[in-house]
Amino acid sequence: MRETAISNGITTVPVRLGDRSYDILIGAGLIDSAGREIASRGKSVRVAIVTDETVARLHLDRLNESLRDAGIDATPIIVPPGERSKGFATLETVTNAILAARLERGDVVVALGGGVIGDLAGFAAGIARRGMGFIQMPTSLLAQVDSSVGGKTGINTSHGKNLVGVFYQPQLVLADTQVLDTLSRREFRAGYAEVAKYGLIDRPDFFSWLEKNWQGIFNGGPERTEAIAISCQAKADVVARDERETGDRALLNLGHTFGHALETATNYDSARLVHGEGVAIGMVLAHQFSAQMNLASPDDAKRVEAHLRNVGLPVSIADIPGDLPPASTLMDYIAQDKKVARGALTFILTRGIGQSFIAKDVPPSAVLSFLQEKHRQ
Repeated sequence: MRETAISNGITTVPVRLGDRSYDILIGAGLIDSAGREIASRGKSVRVAIVTDETVARLHLDRLNESLRDAGIDATPIIVPPGERSKGFATLETVTNAILAARLERGDVVVALGGGVIGDLAGFAAGIARRGMGFIQMPTSLLAQVDSSVGGKTGINTSHGKNLVGVFYQPQLVLADTQVLDTLSRREFRAGYAEVAKYGLIDRPDFFSWLEKNWQGIFNGGPERTEAIAISCQAKADVVARDERETGDRALLNLGHTFGHALETATNYDSARLVHGEGVAIGMVLAHQFSAQMNLASPDDAKRVEAHLRNVGLPVSIADIPGDLPPASTLMDYIAQDKKVARGALTFILTRGIGQSFIAKDVPPSAVLSFLQEKHRQ
């Protein structure tokens, strides 16, 4: 159901979770008006801004000025960029910095950055003082349409991706579409994989629209805001039904079981593979595996592969530079994935474009055979 509202050039998407409901604001210039937006909602006059070195150079001064103008005192906490900051060591650094600044439970942690920063800062907010206020200010397309919405936070370990974390909802999401112009083409493409995912889950008309309009999204036309709003509404609808992923929220993991295994296999080396690229390959693999299991037409898998390749995303294991461990090791990573329940493999598979479903008790032997085949191609 579409609940978005547009006022003064800002699109608002509500996330309905009872007394923990919040708004996603989407539009240009929201970093400059962040102080006003936060103050108008009665939030704390003290915040910690968790960001990385790259984002800090681009956007931290503007955010500080906006907060200062609204009478909000801010403490910046700057960490190295990249997936490797999503670990215990950086989590300890961030939480210690929050405590050293003498921020209290009623104060707010602001995540200014992409998915890594949102996951890290949200986890820190959830555990510091046993739970502080939390605001997401996503600066990547991937974070704006996916990781900033829904309250999943966490860090990676040597056993796999996002295996330690908490569900912790933000109080507000401010998605400034203007900052996306500072992204590299590669980063933008990686975020687009998550946009395409919403069409592939249960919105076939949206996927068809993306096939026709993706260039407008990349070039910053009105299609960009439209795609972000549709994606956020899609995720908000699922989160409202299933906040803690006990049911159909698992559909949002389309492509992620394969993708997370590939990220772990590259040791989270962003020079080789970033999250959205892993998801893109994973979504193609999920459609190919569904076809191999006679659940869907091979033509659907080819259509997904063709579209993601057209926008410049990797679509196969062979597209990942460097050596990868054997298929048996990838299976070990899959067995550690959060979507595993009591050893049984659960995948998000599909019966066609926009017809994804949760498949439980998938035979490990079939997955291993499939991976061995794809590893050789």
